[in-house]
Amino acid sequence: MKSSLLALGAAALAAQAHAAEDPNLWLESIQGKDALQWVKQQNAATTQELESWKHFSDLRQDILSILNSSAKIPGIQKIGDRYYNFWRDATHTRGVWRSTTLDEYRKAAPQWETVLDLDQLAKDEKENWVWQGANCVEPQEDRCLIRLSRGGGDAAVVREFDLAGKRFIGDGFVAPEAKSQVDWKDRDTVYISTDFGPGSLTNSGYPRIVKEWKRGQPLADAKQLFAGEATDISVGASHVLTQGREYDYIQQGSSFFTNELYLRQGEDWKKLDKPGHVETDFFGDWLLLKPRQEWKTGGHNWKPGSLLAIKLADYQQGKRDFVPLFLPTATTSLGEGSASTRDTLILNIMDNVKSRLQEWKVVDGKWQSRKVDAPSYGSIGVSAVDSKNSDDYFFTFTDFLTPTTLSLAHAGSDAREPLKQQPAFFNASGLEIHQYFARSNDGTRVPYFVIGKKGLKLDGKNPTLLYGYGGFEVSMTPYYSGSMGKAWLERGGVYVLANIRGGGEYGPQWHDAALKHKRQKAYDDFSSIAKDLAHRKIADARHLGIKGGSNGGLLMGVMLTKYPELFNAIVCQVPLLDMKRFNKLLAGASWMDEYGNPDKPEDWAFIKRYSPYQNIKPGAKYPATLFVTSTLDDRVHPGHARKMFAAMKKIGADVRYYERTEGGHGAAANYDEEARIAAMEYTFLWHQLR
Repeated sequence: MKSSLLALGAAALAAQAHAAEDPNLWLESIQGKDALQWVKQQNAATTQELESWKHFSDLRQDILSILNSSAKIPGIQKIGDRYYNFWRDATHTRGVWRSTTLDEYRKAAPQWETVLDLDQLAKDEKENWVWQGANCVEPQEDRCLIRLSRGGGDAAVVREFDLAGKRFIGDGFVAPEAKSQVDWKDRDTVYISTDFGPGSLTNSGYPRIVKEWKRGQPLADAKQLFAGEATDISVGASHVLTQGREYDYIQQGSSFFTNELYLRQGEDWKKLDKPGHVETDFFGDWLLLKPRQEWKTGGHNWKPGSLLAIKLADYQQGKRDFVPLFLPTATTSLGEGSASTRDTLILNIMDNVKSRLQEWKVVDGKWQSRKVDAPSYGSIGVSAVDSKNSDDYFFTFTDFLTPTTLSLAHAGSDAREPLKQQPAFFNASGLEIHQYFARSNDGTRVPYFVIGKKGLKLDGKNPTLLYGYGGFEVSMTPYYSGSMGKAWLERGGVYVLANIRGGGEYGPQWHDAALKHKRQKAYDDFSSIAKDLAHRKIADARHLGIKGGSNGGLLMGVMLTKYPELFNAIVCQVPLLDMKRFNKLLAGASWMDEYGNPDKPEDWAFIKRYSPYQNIKPGAKYPATLFVTSTLDDRVHPGHARKMFAAMKKIGADVRYYERTEGGHGAAANYDEEARIAAMEYTFLWHQLR
């Protein structure tokens, strides 16, 4: 008892010491009465100011009309013999899950059949439901596990749905609200990793225990299959069907970028012999492996980002005679969004941040490839229509000025049937795209795209918005945004997309170059692009604004505190900012592989040099800044933005704050609020940069 009291006393003293060090700690209480009252006051002040400025109403209406437009492409997924789409508009603010046939979809105005009306469901159940997707059992595809979030956070309720009957199954599988992973094993069994009570979650707040749950069985009685460690990121189980083969596996995420894989063999789970950094996938009898680091095996030294194939049975017997399906070069990497059809693997390859496709097929036991004739300056997306029964796939193409097209393609052919063409939501005539390269501090060439008027007057006075991310191997690729085009480009602004290190534009090595103690490389890259824009006389500091969210919000915070002289406006969205405490807030512990552990003196030594919250300097001149975050973001804690704003406001900096009370990390829960926030951001930028 005495030792417990001593421990409690030490904890209380530590808490008091930290509160004295950080006077804004109380703002970390997400739903605290005082904190929410503070949020309400800041929201009111920001709303009153920004919504009174010129152009706000027009911008909001323009953006809302685009978001609600019935002319947007309804993305579809084949389930059974019908094609399903989740759709939101002015009538269905929460959304409607609906289906049609392919012949009907080909029409300009397809007839849709409502499967689930989320607005009606929310009204009937008096819940703030936000759609998070459906996972349907294979091969029957008659039952689905639907994820519903309260307000838009990552945590969701999972409920079984009868597709033919268009109803939730009262005595079906229902998992309580959690950051869970649930997947079908068969029609009457699911794998589930969720919050099973005390001790069942990792330090990052994700499940670490996997169970097998039988139909009609209480969740508490489900059979435990595996338990990871509290220090893991997350643990989950999956069942996959691929080219006639079935695989069940448990994936233990030992860190954000490493995992162990256990394959089911009868009632046993056998660990796959591989380094943790090697990612895996399956294609029929073949195991696909992608190393994130250099991998010396089988007499070869495989580069990070390679894609290697080998028969799974051969690999399990110790053979390492891989077939290389992709080998990276100085300018190429394996992009996101590859797909496998019934007989073909389609690789999406990036070359200097532009997409191209390559097909691979096994013929008489040997891999054969062909290049796909497709547009080369922009972003390509591919997804299988029905990977069990067909070689058809959906093909999308877009760039900054080209509205997205959706076509039906067939592996082995370059012919494509156009299905949908998104209309032009802004006037792109007279606009053009350039790709430039800035020289970073260490001489690295860093690419970036510039979109603006042809014959742009090079006097440094063009209102310019520079967007960046630079983390977690996420690539920033060309995309069409009706909202950005209408609110920014059409009105004479210049848009710039940065491809800095930390991202995945040139594969794992581009990411690794800015990892942990090398983080400064990402900030060098971004600031170098800002300087290059000034050197080219596209935009000087007076006319240059920047925007970024999440890890990109951290990037904005660093630019704000370390490079304030380069910018005149900053929009900082759902950001990480207090890097002293990020690992203690919500999912923050899962990102220590990216940033380091601030509790280790050797890591804090480099983190503290850039952590925005710890680098605010009274008396410094800072650019005008708008912080935007979400109360219900259960990934990046809203306390980051709250505390940063409060600290900067105290020293008299030109800062504004808005916290949406619905919607999670990614977006607002409805288009009205999404349009409102976007209009506030663009109004703020125009006001500062004209």
